[in-house]
Amino acid sequence: MDMDFIKVDQGKCTRCGVCATVCPGVIGMADNGPRAIRDLCVSCGQCVAVCPERALDNTNTPLTDQVPIEENTALDSGRAAQFLRSRRSIRNYQSKSVPREKIAQLLDIARMAPTACNSQGVAYHIVDNPDTLRQISATVMDWTEGELKSSPAMASAKYAPHLAMMVEQYRQTGEDVVLRSAPCLIVAVAEQHSFATGRDNTYLSFAYLQLFATSVGLGTCWAGLFEYCAASGYEPLLALLNLPQNMQVTSGMMVGYPQYAYHRLVARNPLQVTWQ
Repeated sequence: MDMDFIKVDQGKCTRCGVCATVCPGVIGMADNGPRAIRDLCVSCGQCVAVCPERALDNTNTPLTDQVPIEENTALDSGRAAQFLRSRRSIRNYQSKSVPREKIAQLLDIARMAPTACNSQGVAYHIVDNPDTLRQISATVMDWTEGELKSSPAMASAKYAPHLAMMVEQYRQTGEDVVLRSAPCLIVAVAEQHSFATGRDNTYLSFAYLQLFATSVGLGTCWAGLFEYCAASGYEPLLALLNLPQNMQVTSGMMVGYPQYAYHRLVARNPLQVTWQ
C-alpha cells in the first residue's frame, strides 16, 4: 500500500486544511500539514488544484500537469442560459468534411467531463470515410427492418410506426435517415467489463462535446438508432467498425457543419420540481 503519494512543500504550506476538506477520508491534517491517511486516491487532482499556495503535489496527478486558472471563467448567467438553450440537435449537414484537428479539439474537451470515481475509460473511434458511413447507415437500416419483423417488443413499441416509415423512406429514396448524411460519426467505446460505467461516462463526455461544438461552428446529434443496433451486438455493424475484441460501443454522435441556422430559442415543458 503506497501511502506516500502526497508531497508537501513545507516552506509554502500554511496548514489551511482545504486539501483535506475537499478530499475527506484520503487526506488528513497532521501537525506538519496534510498527509495521506488512506490509499484510496482516484487521481482526480482536486487536492492539488485547490491549494492556494501551490504547496501540495500528488504523484498520482502531478502539479506539473495542471494549468493555472488565470481569471474568473464564470459566464454571465444570462449569456450562459442563452448559450445552453440555443444548442440544437442538428439533423441537416453541409456536404463538406470536418478537419480531423477540429474533431480532436472536440474530444480533447469531451475527455474533461466528470466520470464515476474519475474512472474515465472512454475511448473514441472516428468514422469519416463517406463510403463507410453509408455502409453503417445501410446496415443499421437492415437491422431495424429485421427487428420490426422479428421482435415483438420492437414491433409493439410506440415508435414502431416511425421506424417503419424511416425504413420505407430509406428503401424508396436512399436518404440517410440514420446518420443524416453527417460527414463524421464519433463512436464512443469502453472495455466490456466496465460497460455500464463506460456508458454513463460516455453520456457525460458527449454532453461536453455537444456544448463545445457550437463554439467552433459545428453541430451534433446523438446517433440513437446506431447505438441501439450496436448495443444489440449486430455482427454486420460490429464487423464494419472493426473494434478490438475487448471494446464495446457505448454511444455514437454525428458531427458536421449545420446546413441551417436557428433564429429562436425552443420552449420545453414547464419545470416540474418539488421541495422538501
